[in-house]
Amino acid sequence: MEEITEGVTNINIAGDSQKKNRIQVSNTKKPLFFYVNLAKRYMQQHNEVELSALGMAISTVVSVAEILKNNGFAGEKKITTSTVEIRDESRGRPISKAKIEIVLGKTEKFDELMAAAAEERAGDGEEQT
Repeated sequence: MEEITEGVTNINIAGDSQKKNRIQVSNTKKPLFFYVNLAKRYMQQHNEVELSALGMAISTVVSVAEILKNNGFAGEKKITTSTVEIRDESRGRPISKAKIEIVLGKTEKFDELMAAAAEERAGDGEEQT
């Protein structure tokens, strides 16, 4: 029983260290616009969002950032690239993976654009009824 309690405590500690405005992007789990919309929500709450990806998911993170920038929602604050070592359990040796972190901040027009998008969605709902 003590081992289970110790494991739960360790999980809580690990979960607390993650930033609340970080999105870890995968290129297989969710569609691109899931991450775009999630990033918008994070920017509403925290004024900035950190997009993070490893390996093949890097192109997804760059696409999300470019969509937000090109549509006037976000501006680039910081881009960091690095290489991380991940242990491959099947081969038993470490593998190097490319990593990117992009920090985006709200633009001055962010709130105005979000309000216009909300009005547009409300208008679409009225037309269909």
